[in-house]
Amino acid sequence: MNLVAELKWRGMIQDIMPGTEEQLNKEMTSGYIGFDPTSDSLHIGSLVPILLLVHLQKAGHKPIALVGGATGMIGDPSGKSEERNFLSEEQLQKNLDGIKKQLEQFLVFDASKPNAAEMVNNYDWFKNISFIQFLRDAGKHITVNYMIAKDSVRKRIEGDSGISYTEFAYQLMQGYDFYWLYQHKNCKLQMGGSDQWGNITTGTEFIRRKAGGEAFALTCPLLTKADGGKFGKSEQGNVWLSAEKTTPYNFYQFWLKATDTDAENWIKIFTFLPKEIIDQLIEDHRKDAAARLLQKTLAKEVTIFVHGEEEYRKAVETTEKLFQQQNASAESLSLEDLEKMTGVTKFDYELTKVQGGIDIVTFLAESKIFPSKGEARKMVQGGGVSLNRKKVENIQLTVDATLLLHGQYILVQKGRNNYYLVKAV
Repeated sequence: MNLVAELKWRGMIQDIMPGTEEQLNKEMTSGYIGFDPTSDSLHIGSLVPILLLVHLQKAGHKPIALVGGATGMIGDPSGKSEERNFLSEEQLQKNLDGIKKQLEQFLVFDASKPNAAEMVNNYDWFKNISFIQFLRDAGKHITVNYMIAKDSVRKRIEGDSGISYTEFAYQLMQGYDFYWLYQHKNCKLQMGGSDQWGNITTGTEFIRRKAGGEAFALTCPLLTKADGGKFGKSEQGNVWLSAEKTTPYNFYQFWLKATDTDAENWIKIFTFLPKEIIDQLIEDHRKDAAARLLQKTLAKEVTIFVHGEEEYRKAVETTEKLFQQQNASAESLSLEDLEKMTGVTKFDYELTKVQGGIDIVTFLAESKIFPSKGEARKMVQGGGVSLNRKKVENIQLTVDATLLLHGQYILVQKGRNNYYLVKAV
């Protein structure tokens, strides 16, 4: 199965420029994807482009990860309704270093291999280009009519906030990136999310007009959940690839909580399992959906890919202690069980306040489990909070020393799947 056929059955191609498949079948091709350096960690929304590069490399082609040190200072209007805040050079460098470290987990950068991955920073070529030079060398090749016809630009122009010249120029800068990589790295393919199609095709047009060359493009669909919710979001916010920002346990839980519909789609996209195994998994799952075979396999494969075998094992252990022993009292958990729960969010709380007794709402807000007393009160009244595996049914409940497990801990559950361990210190 060639690369394009592989990506198509996995549901990873939205748009593809004519001739792209033929180019990939003809010779080893360098292809790139741009990553936005707005944080020092990528999140799971970036996993699809990462996986595109991994598939590209597995198929014998050369992946290039472009981190937008220059364009990150500008902001891409695609999919956004407002101007982005500028990043300082210091913060930008920190973000670049963090992203590079993550990409090295997934791609082979061994320079001895002919299709070794490369990471480039577009600041390296933009920093030496003057404004006049850019207008002469780049601006004259793409008309304003062509640029404003792009959906990402037109929507902003027609919206309430408009679009600044700074963000309007982003399309031209991204097009120049593709041209620069074409000239200096023989890069003939750009990939990205479907919202990037306009920017990507500007690059192919730029290469055609300025270099007289031919370049290619393909995009992947933007993922949404079956319920219409935004992919990559949990109750805690973004699901990050960094273990510091999203614990491996919470990362594992995100995939484990997938609906049956989402799990059927995601197991094709986010794992490298072959078609025959996935087809069999889907068939087996449909026979006994309660066993959640798809979700468990998906969560396992993605957690190992991002965090490794050991963190996956710890996430499973924690899940078993928290969920499979639901009927057992929290008092049955040993001190070691509590202290070795990896991935459960942990907070410290003043021992003296617990010893003196404090109302449940104040306790939940001050321990940072809820951002406000109002939200804590609402959840308690809705029956969505448990302490030590016992549902809180009285809004007047006093949290005191009698609730401390082993004299130190209180296990708090918010909703169905969110656990917190509060240590009285």
